[in-house]
Amino acid sequence: MSPSGQDVIALHRHIRPKMKSLSVITVTYNAALTLERTLKSVREQTYPHIEHLIVDGKSKDNTVALIQQYAQEKMVWVSEPDQGLYDAMNKAAGMASGDYLCFLNAGDTFFAPDSVEKMMHTMDPDNAPDIIYGETAIVDERGAFLSMRRLKAPDRLTWKSFRQGMLVCHQAFIIKRELFEPYDLSYRFSSDFDWCVRMMKKASSIHNARLTLINYLNEGMTTTHRKASLKERYHIMAHYYGSFSTFLHHLWFVVRAVLK
Repeated sequence: MSPSGQDVIALHRHIRPKMKSLSVITVTYNAALTLERTLKSVREQTYPHIEHLIVDGKSKDNTVALIQQYAQEKMVWVSEPDQGLYDAMNKAAGMASGDYLCFLNAGDTFFAPDSVEKMMHTMDPDNAPDIIYGETAIVDERGAFLSMRRLKAPDRLTWKSFRQGMLVCHQAFIIKRELFEPYDLSYRFSSDFDWCVRMMKKASSIHNARLTLINYLNEGMTTTHRKASLKERYHIMAHYYGSFSTFLHHLWFVVRAVLK
């Protein structure tokens, strides 16, 4: 007996791969001046399977009021004291339900309204990678394009790639939720570098979306924090790649900077 039209449709629905969901995580503290563009960007994404998790560190400005203004069904938020940026990220990851996690800071946005949709369609849902990555654009406080990120994402990314520095921006580094391990809170400024290396070492598949995924707000850290961040990053690189190799690479970084 040949199947009916309804049977065929039901069969196709059964075998059609389920599209993966994304949890976008934003951690905030007194971010009222920059958060709105991030809230708008997530809300405007054309991809339907997105939730937005916001963990606020008990802001004293208008941040919470802004979150409440944009609150909707696919948003989950809390506002309570935490131990800083990476502690809040760990907390948010524990709240997430999506197949993938994306960490999008206040002031940062997706590159375009269809960025997540395009990214998800670059992979096979039946053989979904552990990590997805792409390029990052740098924008000013008005959201205007300034340049592409100085460090370009490599064609093929492995944990050894970060010998050359953080070649993929943290915001454009998307991981499976089941792969997630907490950020190391002993690092105050560069735990994201350590975390990315750990996630790549753990991953069995890393996928280049070959898309510009993120607009990154160009706001520099203070000189004190920048120095502390670089010291931490040097320690992390020496841990994973060896002291001698890290010294040689940093010598090349200096030469490269002088040549430019």
